[in-house]
Amino acid sequence: MTPTYSAISRYLESEELTPLLKQLIIESSLPLKGVECDFAIDSSGFSTGLYRKWVDTKWGKPEFPGQRKRAVQLQDWVKVHLMCGVKTNIITAVEITHARSGDSLQFAPLVEQTSQNFSMREVSADKAYTSAKNLYLVVSKGAQPYIPFRKNTNVNQLYNTNGQTSFWKKMYHWYMANQDEFYQHYHKRSNVECTFSMLKRKFGERLRSKTRIAQENEMLCKILAHNLCVVVQSMYELGITPNFS
Repeated sequence: MTPTYSAISRYLESEELTPLLKQLIIESSLPLKGVECDFAIDSSGFSTGLYRKWVDTKWGKPEFPGQRKRAVQLQDWVKVHLMCGVKTNIITAVEITHARSGDSLQFAPLVEQTSQNFSMREVSADKAYTSAKNLYLVVSKGAQPYIPFRKNTNVNQLYNTNGQTSFWKKMYHWYMANQDEFYQHYHKRSNVECTFSMLKRKFGERLRSKTRIAQENEMLCKILAHNLCVVVQSMYELGITPNFS
């Protein structure tokens, strides 16, 4: 049977495709498990072709008389949260959410997924991910977190788990006493910005699909293509021999 021009679009609409694409992204990162041990986390937005009224977004209800001047059309977008290796920019885990979702809640799934396949030594992220729970999670995986504290941090906050008391305070005092060393490692985080730049420059920063499921699958396809490009580049630069069997 000859496929029609809309066959790819119909496949992107399938919810069953999403976990398959996520698994392919994981599989495509495995050839570099012996290369990457330092990782970075961040999020970025990818625009869509859909628009919504600002008044609908702000108030959660249709426009009504008296607010017509505020009914501005705003372009909608999706938010991509990812974890990548800082040496090759390989993406090891990804979560896709709506535009206004928080960053910190996506930290744990990314770390958990990456730790299943990679031996982590360092994890860098910006202040949006600062929480005792996130810091402790990284330490529990045998890695060192490099996440700066906010200026209004309460040093009396404690995080108690598995006998670890005052973990939050200990990490804060280490951060304050070792600023130079901390930021030497923390600046590896800029590599995740490079990863997003690679994605957008090579595969575009706009999603053309119209529905939420199709947009997520389209984004996952971009990430999978990015990982395959990184693997090919690493074959020549690092001399690795990928084995996907």
